[in-house]
Amino acid sequence: MTTLLVANRGEIARRIIRTARRLGMRAVAAYSDADAALPFVREADAAVRLGPAPARESYLAIDRLIAAARETEAALVHPGYGFLAESPDFANAVTAAGLRFVGPPAAVLAALGDKAEAKAIAERAGVPVLPGYPGTEQTDAAFAKAARDTGYPLMIKPLAGGGGIGMQTVREERALGDALARARRLAASAFGDERLLLERLVERPRHIEVQILADSHGEVQAVGDRDCSLQRRHQKIVEVSPAVTARKDQHAVLQEAAIAVAREAGYRGAGTVEFIVDGQGRFFFLEVNPRLQVEHPVTELVHRIDLVEQQLRIALDEPLAAPHLPRGYAYEARVYAEDPASGFLPSTGRLVHVRWPAGNGIRVDAGYDEGDVVTRHYDPLIAKVIAHGGDPRIALGMLANALAQTEILGVRTNLAFLGALLRNDRVRVHVLDTELVERELSTLVASRAAPPPEAYAVAAASVVAASRTVGDPWTSAGPWRIGGVPATTLILRDGDREQVVQLEGAGPYRSGTHRVAAADEPHRWTVDDAPAAAARAGGTVWTMVGGETWELETGPRDRAVEEVAGAEVVAPMPGVVIGASASPDRRVRRGDLLFVVEAMKMELRVEAPADGRITRVLAKVGQQVARGERLADFEPDQT
Repeated sequence: MTTLLVANRGEIARRIIRTARRLGMRAVAAYSDADAALPFVREADAAVRLGPAPARESYLAIDRLIAAARETEAALVHPGYGFLAESPDFANAVTAAGLRFVGPPAAVLAALGDKAEAKAIAERAGVPVLPGYPGTEQTDAAFAKAARDTGYPLMIKPLAGGGGIGMQTVREERALGDALARARRLAASAFGDERLLLERLVERPRHIEVQILADSHGEVQAVGDRDCSLQRRHQKIVEVSPAVTARKDQHAVLQEAAIAVAREAGYRGAGTVEFIVDGQGRFFFLEVNPRLQVEHPVTELVHRIDLVEQQLRIALDEPLAAPHLPRGYAYEARVYAEDPASGFLPSTGRLVHVRWPAGNGIRVDAGYDEGDVVTRHYDPLIAKVIAHGGDPRIALGMLANALAQTEILGVRTNLAFLGALLRNDRVRVHVLDTELVERELSTLVASRAAPPPEAYAVAAASVVAASRTVGDPWTSAGPWRIGGVPATTLILRDGDREQVVQLEGAGPYRSGTHRVAAADEPHRWTVDDAPAAAARAGGTVWTMVGGETWELETGPRDRAVEEVAGAEVVAPMPGVVIGASASPDRRVRRGDLLFVVEAMKMELRVEAPADGRITRVLAKVGQQVARGERLADFEPDQT
């Protein structure tokens, strides 16, 4: 039996394990301490501990992964996406160990991982590229001259890596210096390489990518295309296949261009060739992602193909089979543990309640189950929800319905944001571009509303029901009184607001005019016959009513970060300090940048809370910090 080591985690590890076992392979999970209890570890045939939670000591530790492969007698190593999926060093190490790397050869990864070299490959293949500067000299002066020659607006990109990390838009010369500094810092942190390139910026482009497969026998195929224009900060949110924004004559042209780039690069395996398309329909090569994409399920549903299976067969030197013709359309939405109302800050915690949608044409690729913990150490992706329908309108509607049926309690999520995005008028008629989300952000992210009476009623019912003790006649019947209807009173708090909730009955309950009843499974309720959910985590009752989620507190009020932020400089999230400009006795103005904290792939600015003076610096670059931890002592000016 062939053994496959999965050198990744979360939903993509589960996805790979599922296909490996279907093919009769033995699947081995490699995990960090933070992930020891996650589903991908339980579902594998065997599992090997890599090390502590930090990625550099686990998922990025090449020596530990090779040792795990040898220990389990693996013949194949699948890198998934992210982490080491595009690392030539990892591919070389796998090959040197006598194993097969499920991906392109190391030399191809090295060439395509350098954006300047990748553009040169595209040019040799006769594919249009954007004008710009490949960054042979990396001084600010060289970039300033190149920017004037190229013309503003423009884009600064790391030469290494992908995923939109480190990309900076620059619209005028005076902003160039700060953009270069930010891009270098993020590139060095994410990829260990601070080299940059510069390109002309295309305003309101569409982002279209082509899925390719290439075997070791010289066959290269294009398996349809995808539109990935719905993005925020260059990170994809919703994707669709086939590309709904492409003209009928563009599909074939883009796929031919992708095949030409793959042949010129000597590609092998599954990968994606990405393009941007301007308002006139002109397309330009962006980059090649030499790995499986997060959004690969939409292609799988439309073309009835298992891309992981194709990767494994190519790695075993099998020839490609003839592809299926496309059928229908598929949309995917990425569900993240993040808080859109707070600037999309990552959210961490235990998932106290999870229910995924089901039905024909609906697929969920999830990395977590109910009870699992989302930590600060990795990307905050919880799951991908995918819908496949006969035409784009139907598929989009199916996805919107599926997201409305999704229930996640225990962390804040982007579910409401995704629902608003799919209801956007331009999205509904498939008029998309990469700047749409940022333009519409104020309409997509609503300020956190006060909980309605129904939410308080469901939360209170959940608390009362959970307080019952089976077998204890004094508590098993719930609250009661002699000669009257059982009743209880609770105080629930939403931030500074307290609400007194009176429940009558022992289940179903009545609160004012609202009737609350337990549904058919734990944490599920109905309020006035409409579905709802509630689950407790410590002193917090997470409650979902009408598609909105609230966190209602039952315990005493904690001293929150928001309370101290006016007088102190504190970390907004658990993370690592990657930049520090604060210094003792420095005078600052409100909004001056003092620290930069990196958390779950996000760069978070810590600014001066008011005019005043830094009296002492407590944090340094490279230091791990907790949420609310003081980074510096600050003395505000007296007013």
